[in-house]
Amino acid sequence: MKVQGNVIKYGDNVDTDVIIPARYLNTSDPKELAAHCMEDLDPGFAGRVKAGDIIAAGTNFGCGSSREHAPIAIKASGISCVIAKTFARIFYRNAINIGLPIVECPEAAEDISDGDVVEVDFDTGAITNKTKGRSYKAVPFPEFMQEIIKAEGLVGYIRNQG
Repeated sequence: MKVQGNVIKYGDNVDTDVIIPARYLNTSDPKELAAHCMEDLDPGFAGRVKAGDIIAAGTNFGCGSSREHAPIAIKASGISCVIAKTFARIFYRNAINIGLPIVECPEAAEDISDGDVVEVDFDTGAITNKTKGRSYKAVPFPEFMQEIIKAEGLVGYIRNQG
């Protein structure tokens, strides 16, 4: 399983309150959440994000409240993967549960720049910055986690298990 996209870069401690502000938590509609994704941190995000784009960020991405709305908003906006130095643990679990691929790789997260074209191979953990001609190595997802992501989340995975 591979994804490739243009990078949108953020710094450290991007919390769930800026990923999807609390004033929009009265809906669980993914399209509505995507329309407001990142708007307090990056007001132009929803207008420029394209299907397949990748977020790269610093440490503690997804910190703050445990709302599932945050990874849902990111996924629904078209983001194919988030690469960060580290993730808040509850965000990490919520992302996998809804089928949003996330990868911890401090070296890649530090070196990748806004606008770079990056490819992520979830089978091997290889991250390739095609713009800079550099490669990085992350720990690949275990097979069962890849199956959850392929099934669009934990509910789809369980449904597929019959």
